[in-house]
Amino acid sequence: MTSKKIIRKIEELSMNALPALQTQLYDGWVVRFADGYTKRANSINPIYFSKEDVHDKIETVEQMYRKKNLKVVYKMTKQVSPENLDFILEESRYIQDSLTSVQTLSLQDVQIELKHHAIVYNDLQADWFRNFCKLNSVKEQDRITMNNMLNNIIAETRYFQLTDESNEIVACGMCVLENNCIGLFDIVTSEKQRNRGYGFKLIQSILQWGKENGARLAYLQVMLNNPPALKLYSKLGFKEVYQYWYRIKA
Repeated sequence: MTSKKIIRKIEELSMNALPALQTQLYDGWVVRFADGYTKRANSINPIYFSKEDVHDKIETVEQMYRKKNLKVVYKMTKQVSPENLDFILEESRYIQDSLTSVQTLSLQDVQIELKHHAIVYNDLQADWFRNFCKLNSVKEQDRITMNNMLNNIIAETRYFQLTDESNEIVACGMCVLENNCIGLFDIVTSEKQRNRGYGFKLIQSILQWGKENGARLAYLQVMLNNPPALKLYSKLGFKEVYQYWYRIKA
């Protein structure tokens, strides 16, 4: 599979794994809105061929986001349309933000030894959601939006949480399985329990579930300013396939 096809495939899977509350297609651009909760779900994704005048399009989508009182944000990769869009946005005072590594792992040859099994929920449960929001410091005003987004996922989804010896929740995460690819999202460990291997154990549980349910490839997204997470994913065997970043209107 070519680099362009890999990027498009994972970008599509990622959008499906975190559905926006509203989505509009505009000449090859996927325009997403979710009440401002996360840049991923409130951004323009220019991943398909575009033929209309780019400056007119930029002005149009700016009006869309301003009407909703949202920041104007583009999610960028090296495969966007038009190809010079990143330069055009930079010249238009869009600031680069949140450089992120997209990494994959082939599950066909991975051997996983589970010594600590996570709790797995087949659907979104109040217990998991409450624990996740606590560990991930999700603001109260964003929780309804996040809950709605998670309930809108169409693909097969599982929610994981890990406890320690005293039955305290120490890590949470989720995965979305689509087209034999499993995406790992929102992996978080309790701040006071970090560097104890809980994140490693949680991810192993997710990968094992993926293998047992037909996944051949795992993918995830990790910001480049997060060295502990980068080290963890490298230890698990993940390799970078491309990067994305945001362009935000100043």
